[in-house]
Amino acid sequence: MSAAAVTAGELPRARPAAMPAARKYLIFGVMAFGQFMAMLDIQIVAASLNDIRAGLSAAPDEVSWIQTAYLMAELVMIPFAAFLAQAMSTRWLFAASAALFVVSSIACGLAWNIESMIAFRALQGFTGGAMIPTVFATGFTLFEGKQRAMIPAILGMVSVLAPTLGPTVGGFITQALDWRWIFFINVAPGIAVTVAVIWLVRIDKPDVSMFGRIDWVHLASMATFLAGLEYVLEEGPKNGWFEDGKIAVAAWVSAIAFLLFLERSVLSTMPIVNLSPFRRPRFAFACLFNIVIGFGLFASIYLVPIYLGRVRGYDSLQIGETVFVVGIAQIVSTIIAARVSQTVDRRITITIGLVMFAFSLWLSSHMTAQWGFAELFWPQAVRGLAVMLCIVPSVGMALEGFAGNELRYASGLFNLMRNLGGAIGIATVNTWLVDFARIQAARFGESLGNAPDTAQQMMADLASRMGAVTPDPAHAMQMAQAMMGHVVAQQSLVIAFDDIFRLMSWMFVAALVMVPFCKPPASDAAPAPLAEAH
Repeated sequence: MSAAAVTAGELPRARPAAMPAARKYLIFGVMAFGQFMAMLDIQIVAASLNDIRAGLSAAPDEVSWIQTAYLMAELVMIPFAAFLAQAMSTRWLFAASAALFVVSSIACGLAWNIESMIAFRALQGFTGGAMIPTVFATGFTLFEGKQRAMIPAILGMVSVLAPTLGPTVGGFITQALDWRWIFFINVAPGIAVTVAVIWLVRIDKPDVSMFGRIDWVHLASMATFLAGLEYVLEEGPKNGWFEDGKIAVAAWVSAIAFLLFLERSVLSTMPIVNLSPFRRPRFAFACLFNIVIGFGLFASIYLVPIYLGRVRGYDSLQIGETVFVVGIAQIVSTIIAARVSQTVDRRITITIGLVMFAFSLWLSSHMTAQWGFAELFWPQAVRGLAVMLCIVPSVGMALEGFAGNELRYASGLFNLMRNLGGAIGIATVNTWLVDFARIQAARFGESLGNAPDTAQQMMADLASRMGAVTPDPAHAMQMAQAMMGHVVAQQSLVIAFDDIFRLMSWMFVAALVMVPFCKPPASDAAPAPLAEAH
């Protein structure tokens, strides 16, 4: 093949790992950036929901669907991406995903009401979701040996750093420009990614005949199961779980769809998702481990901003400046994890990561109503250092040894597990937060009831202080009661946060029982190219 053909991008497709190193790094960098965009947009609206609600004249209970719709659609696409990559090829799937992500981002920025915003966010999540597992499979195909050790580290960092930075980036853009620009900001980089992928990526061939044999029942059952599950997890904590009729119906429909999905996975001649990777016990344990990591990672990312907003009254920029410590620590941890992954038994790395993560959660379980940047620095720094020591070996454990199309399916299923773990984690801690705060408030009430003289004296002292604000004794007593209620509610909430972090800490200690099952394989064969026909 001529040098001109190579320059134009027409490289041999039989063996992607034989490409020049510079080209491989360029392909991987472009695709990793696309993944970063898709994952950043999961949380980029978090700090701007009030601005979006005002701009679209939406009700408070409607605006949460701006995030829920994205997550539901993304969950459906992640396992579906392996099928599409075979039918379309990695090049055209990723290019189409990036291009449609740009179109849907523009549509979100131009949304005229809450209904259109929810629809466009669902399209954005569905199209962006294809980039996440595809880049994992491509990275393991392009690189071998020591170079491949960097893939779990880099993609793991992107997976946790992007959601962490999302609220900060979104809040800054909203304050500096307008909330619509949190979507328009995707246009230029999205176009660049689309063009670069079309120009550079030549690693496999499409099999368009697969579209004619697609199992629509399998696809519909998977979409119904995952979207229904996400709906239940998102709406359950706010609406009393199965006490709400809609949630109960969604749970039943999701459960039935899951059984149909399993049936079609086994009996279909053209399954949308191939569950064969679960035949390997090491992959199954890696997925279980990824659920635990997703639970702790996303729940902790969610809880700290909630504490800073509700207890400390921080705005979006103050919250971003406080939680940014986690991102910096993750970058440092990525370098460490990549180096030790080639020299240290993964069981030792995972053990250190789990212990450090548990320790960081235990440090967070001592929060008071006065904690800020200084007090949260070390718990967050330790957590950021720990998370990559957990993620990097788990990615290697999950994907090593797979080849070709099975690698694609393994990547999709593995990434799905982390997102499911995160969804379960956020729903669980939301429920715990409400229940634990209510329990602590009741205990405060019991304590005050058991010491009525002390309680009356406290109220009298507060009312006396309020006398400097208002001369009316009755009004002063009302202000004192309101202040006492605020203090009790605040302290109950802080104790609830502490209880949740303590529970999560014990959960990571319990996860140590999985470490013996993380034994490396006897050999690590290089994956075959993604060029096989179905």
